[in-house]
Amino acid sequence: MAHPMYGSGPLRSRNAANSDEIQLRIDPVHGDLDEEIDGLQSRVRMLKGVAQEINSEAKSQNDFLHELQMTLAKAQAGVKNNMRRLNKSIIQQGSNHVLHVVLFALFCFFIVYLLSKFSRR
Repeated sequence: MAHPMYGSGPLRSRNAANSDEIQLRIDPVHGDLDEEIDGLQSRVRMLKGVAQEINSEAKSQNDFLHELQMTLAKAQAGVKNNMRRLNKSIIQQGSNHVLHVVLFALFCFFIVYLLSKFSRR
């Protein structure tokens, strides 16, 4: 039970001779509060350091992703240009192939015509 002159709890005030003064006394059972506060402060500092490391890592990863996106965009543009060039090349080569096939057919027809002319004689 609490003593009438002191409050209840770890911090107790005592009436002094002068009414303007208050004396504060810390109960020895709860005297490790300063140690607890120091321990909590060190843990808060540690958590702050971890949070700063997480923040710097997140910024680093964000920068890396941004660079990767830029590289992929450049690669995509390069592939698109190469596909366009390849399509143009195929179209040009395709029309040349048709011309070659027509010329070959005419040449074969001419050879067959000449062979048939000389074989009748």
